[in-house]
Amino acid sequence: MKPVFMFAALALATTAAATTPATKPLTYQTGTITLLGGKATLTTGTTLRYLNAEGARRVIVDEWGNPPEAAEGTLGMIVPAGTDPGTRDGWGVVVTESKDGHVSDSDAAKTNYDQLMKDMQAATQDSNAEREKAGYGTLDLVGWADPPRYDAATHKMYWAKELAFSDNEHHTLNYAVRILGRDDVLELNAVAGMEQLPQIKKDMAAMLSQVSFTAGSRYEDFDGSTDKLAAYGVAGLVGVVAAKKIGLLALLPLLLKKGWIVLLAGLAAFRRLFGRKGAAQA
Repeated sequence: MKPVFMFAALALATTAAATTPATKPLTYQTGTITLLGGKATLTTGTTLRYLNAEGARRVIVDEWGNPPEAAEGTLGMIVPAGTDPGTRDGWGVVVTESKDGHVSDSDAAKTNYDQLMKDMQAATQDSNAEREKAGYGTLDLVGWADPPRYDAATHKMYWAKELAFSDNEHHTLNYAVRILGRDDVLELNAVAGMEQLPQIKKDMAAMLSQVSFTAGSRYEDFDGSTDKLAAYGVAGLVGVVAAKKIGLLALLPLLLKKGWIVLLAGLAAFRRLFGRKGAAQA
């Protein structure tokens, strides 16, 4: 999959209004929304709204000012009701999909996420020379804004990182949710600033119960004799996989103006953690 920002993987900038006389209003959907061709559903209730792929592209490219390739691979965007994603305080949850196969959760309870963070922080520092050479400011991966948690009963995982860019006074929030399915993973990534963490944490927690895979595509429907097994476990979702999704393997990240959903040098961090003798295995 090509970079989707996200992820990303995401210094807030003033953005254009959601609508102008020259553009049509964004069309939001509510109710039961079909995702992944029927493999999953979103129930918006009264708290959420949904934008399809074209609506999400308009927000990411036209309103947040990112290059068109930033929206490639985006399936849609979930927006809290009453929130305009085109305003400074607005935010949205970008929806993407990983088709790498069934992700085993056997490593979830064994992974040392504090060590994973240290490895990612070191890898981020290592990448700063390349970032500066490419014309970007340096980046500091401050730490977990919300440490990784995996719910084995629902096969849903979430975490959040705090990021600091040298060329912006605002710290950045990268809030990610992963819902494991039979042979793929539904990815939800919040685009926001650190000051919005309390509200986003609350809204994302509620959202976990409103998005799920349908019968036949659920995690427990996995058939080892026919279905593909991913080459990584849940710890990989936090490291190398998230970096791969936003094209960071070359250490030249695509930085979104809105929230900068970034996970730098995930591959290097992943190798450091899982290449160490005695580390948790994926």
